Amino acid sequence: MASALKQSKRFLSLDVFRGLTICLMIVVNTPGSGAKFYTAFTHASWFGFTLADLVFPSFLFAMGNAMSFSMPRFKNGTSAAFWKKIIKRSLIIFLIGYLMYWFPFFEYGTDGGLQLKLISETRIMGVLQRIALCYFFTAILVHYFKTKWILIISGGILMVYWALLYLLGTNGHELEMATNGITWLDQTIFGESHMYKKDRISFDPEGLLSTLPAVVNVVGGYLAGVFIIKSGKSYKTIAQLLIAGVVLYALALIWEGSFPLSKKLWTSSFVLYTVGIDLCIIALLIFSIELKQLKTGTYFFTVFGKNPLFIYLFSELFFVILGLIKTPSGLSVFDWVSQEVFQKLASGSFGALLTAFVFMLLCWFLGYILDKKSIYIKI
Repeated sequence: MASALKQSKRFLSLDVFRGLTICLMIVVNTPGSGAKFYTAFTHASWFGFTLADLVFPSFLFAMGNAMSFSMPRFKNGTSAAFWKKIIKRSLIIFLIGYLMYWFPFFEYGTDGGLQLKLISETRIMGVLQRIALCYFFTAILVHYFKTKWILIISGGILMVYWALLYLLGTNGHELEMATNGITWLDQTIFGESHMYKKDRISFDPEGLLSTLPAVVNVVGGYLAGVFIIKSGKSYKTIAQLLIAGVVLYALALIWEGSFPLSKKLWTSSFVLYTVGIDLCIIALLIFSIELKQLKTGTYFFTVFGKNPLFIYLFSELFFVILGLIKTPSGLSVFDWVSQEVFQKLASGSFGALLTAFVFMLLCWFLGYILDKKSIYIKI
């Protein structure tokens, strides 16, 4: 009976959603060189929204979905067991993210020899670090508060963040890259040497302050997961998810007038916008997969979903390695393959997309091998 109940609560659509986010995340992060990438797969430069901007918040939303299945087991355990688990998991994910940015730990010095990369110049915040912090604070919220208070606190977080950006930013220039509260706080706490340096200035799109509203993306996924588990696979569930998604989407568009959509600032309107879209996507996946039983191709995405963090980490490290190895032409292996193979097969943006797609397939193949061997790497 217990096994049957567990199976009935399993939603293939949620696994597909999680896998889809990893798939798109890899494509967005590994564009081929030699041509301009499609705008849809490139993050908005500051304000605005593209498909690429949906990927990371959707991963946080998917993590919240997964927490709706895992967190209830702590209800019957001790407080010590809960804190030990979430602190350990958060620290491990944060540390892995930090080491990922330090990787490969060595670099060529001015004399041509290898030297240890300065840890004093390693980026502190980042994608995995944000995931770790969002997991930590969401776990506390859902463990100690009821749904009503989680919603109130989430709304408060978005309003407080709005206020903080204006309080901490330079008067009249609060939402500009060099003068916003995120930049000020990261520079004050970490210093420029520990910030992201590949933008116009030292600015971290996964900064400490902007991680605060990102917690609400995880909360949104968690509450959606709880609702789906409770309501089951039905047209009523789909309708209510769609209604909630459209309402949040509409609120985001209204708020955008005074607090523009921006992934790099992770504005509160951006949170409502992305959670709204994710609710609609989840609803459509439940309709297609759970009710209409359209399961062709779903295995491809569940391969990503079964080892999401590991495959993401592999993709990042593999990309760095391919960028470090030089060919006789002077290009890195990644750039050489992109320009000498894929740009000749299909020039322009499509060739750049084809490079990213093939790289994503290589990462998928690793996930496929792990799945066939029933190896699931969890932190």
